[in-house]
Amino acid sequence: MSRGDRSRAPWILWGATLALLVATMVITVRNGSFSEDVPFIPIAVVVLTGYATVGAVVASRFPRNPVGWLFMLAGMAFLLNGFASEYATYTFETSPGSLPFGRAAALVADTSIFFAVVPIPLLFLLFPTGTLPSPRWRPVAWAVCGFFGLALVADGVRSRTLDAGGTTIPNPLAIEGLQRFLGPVLTVAALGAIGASLASAAALLVRFRRARGEERQQIRWVAFAVAIAAFLFVALFVTGIGLGPNESRPLNDISFFLFFLTIGLGIPLAAGVAILKYRLWDLDIVLKKAAVAAVLVILIIVAALVLLGIVGGIVVGPLSDNPAAMLLAGLAIGLLFWPLRRVARLIADRLVYGRRATPYEVLTEFSERLAETYSTQDVLLRMANVLHAATGAATATVWLRIGSELRPAAWWPADAEAPPALRASAGSLPELPGDLAVEVRDQAELLGALVVAMPANDPLDRSRERVVQDLAGQAGLVLRNVRLIEELRASRQRLVKAQDDGRRAIERNIHDGAQQQLVALAVKLRLADAMVDKDTAKAHDLLGQIQQETSRALQDLRDLARGIYPPLLADKGLAAAVEAQARKSPVPVAVEADSIGRFPQEIEAAVYFCVLEGLQNALKHANSTRTTVRLAATDGHLTFQIADDGRGFDTGAAAYGTGLQGMADRLDAIGGTLEVTSAPGQGTTVTGRLPVRTAS
Repeated sequence: MSRGDRSRAPWILWGATLALLVATMVITVRNGSFSEDVPFIPIAVVVLTGYATVGAVVASRFPRNPVGWLFMLAGMAFLLNGFASEYATYTFETSPGSLPFGRAAALVADTSIFFAVVPIPLLFLLFPTGTLPSPRWRPVAWAVCGFFGLALVADGVRSRTLDAGGTTIPNPLAIEGLQRFLGPVLTVAALGAIGASLASAAALLVRFRRARGEERQQIRWVAFAVAIAAFLFVALFVTGIGLGPNESRPLNDISFFLFFLTIGLGIPLAAGVAILKYRLWDLDIVLKKAAVAAVLVILIIVAALVLLGIVGGIVVGPLSDNPAAMLLAGLAIGLLFWPLRRVARLIADRLVYGRRATPYEVLTEFSERLAETYSTQDVLLRMANVLHAATGAATATVWLRIGSELRPAAWWPADAEAPPALRASAGSLPELPGDLAVEVRDQAELLGALVVAMPANDPLDRSRERVVQDLAGQAGLVLRNVRLIEELRASRQRLVKAQDDGRRAIERNIHDGAQQQLVALAVKLRLADAMVDKDTAKAHDLLGQIQQETSRALQDLRDLARGIYPPLLADKGLAAAVEAQARKSPVPVAVEADSIGRFPQEIEAAVYFCVLEGLQNALKHANSTRTTVRLAATDGHLTFQIADDGRGFDTGAAAYGTGLQGMADRLDAIGGTLEVTSAPGQGTTVTGRLPVRTAS
């Protein structure tokens, strides 16, 4: 069969179903059955056509998915049952003997209801994909078909008579010799069918708990319709309490109408929309509220029945003669509403959103995951995963503060779009995208934040806020370690880059300076050699030029060597080297060194080059008229300070440039710290401090 034939077949069957519906209505009018229960007629039409119509739409779009065909089977079997029943009534009561096959119609009316019922548990097993949740559910499918088939056969051969309106006729399939065995067989078949149907419903619940994304959303549509049907069924039961066989009341009639309308149209329509247009609305919040209402009604009924069963005979009788006491008793029962409402919300949350961990479980799981984790990136990703699972957030993000920047370090789901980095001060968080942002601190220092963004249909409540806060309280040490590692990694990268830049600068200076000078000297030496015998005077002049250029080349090489490591620093120490450099500055530089003495080579080199970088920054950026360099050694620490009277800047709004960052990295490598204080119009002071020991 081609794809076009498969797509047309459902509509051909649907057309046959409508034709059968028209025939049923015609014969029902001839039987006079419409006059018996007029309000039920539109419900019957909806039930008869709803399943078949939705089934035809789904089967024509997805012919390989049995869900559509099962809906069609249920609808057609319901309709066939109604048609056969009316046909048998017409044949045996309205116009006896006018139509053939009356006995066969009565037999079909007696048995076809099984074919209308058996698709329902199969739909639970196969919805929405058309396949079983796993191969282990195959026995359940066979049990559904087997027990319903056994019930069909047992009931077919057990009934001695068939109903044709008000007339009973002999059942041609009845087997008299098996009558005593068929009762127990039918009981076993009925219990087995009920058990298999419950197992099928459990399969849908298991599928929902395991499903993600599209499939989970599809199941929610059907769950929404089933929740409404369950609520209406409870309402039908409650409003029917106290009614006799032929009695009615408006609320009971409305509940009956809405219940069968939901069963006949709501459930198949929800299933069809779920398969075809499941993204039309987001049903979580509606489903949760419906579940809360249904569970609450059930709990109140159960509580009331229990109370009446236990104390009814003792309390109700005496109170019935006292209206005030009855009012107080009613208020007392009404007080049950609040605690039962809380229980109902918990149950509804569990039904709709699945199991969520308690704060203690979240912290325990996080601690266990930390014990298994070695990668810093992995630990943050796991933290985001735990946060996402515990709160049901749409996205969970772990932010990390490095310097003056707040970066998204990990987020879950992993395929979500990462937010951009933000500038942050040391004391407070900037505005972060999300519904809840909780600071992560360690020893009062802001290290980062945990942020959750909730779906619109599941707003954040107090219990889940506590989960985020408790997790943030435990995350301080983790984020500190991660930040230290990230800063170390970034510092190493900057140091490697600085070394590469330094080597390239040396290469460029040698190539453009000393190398060119030496090449020129070599050329002039050859000229002088050629002129010695021809023109002695010119040769002497040329040799004089060569001597001067050789001196300049030597000075350039010495300057280059001092840039790598100045000889004066090695010979005379830090104070002398800084003073020598200060004398070369075009802006007045005062050096205040309090007999600081000598220190290990790496300490003096780090401070010397930091001072040079600070002086260069003051000259290039500060627009200052005077700069002061202070050197001091106290309490086992060497401190240097470069202060200028320039224009200054806002340290909270500007990050470290390459010069300041290089100074910080250089000091950090030997255990030192760098602090920059400045304000617009008040100059800038750069202070470095590092632990030292006096050089031996």
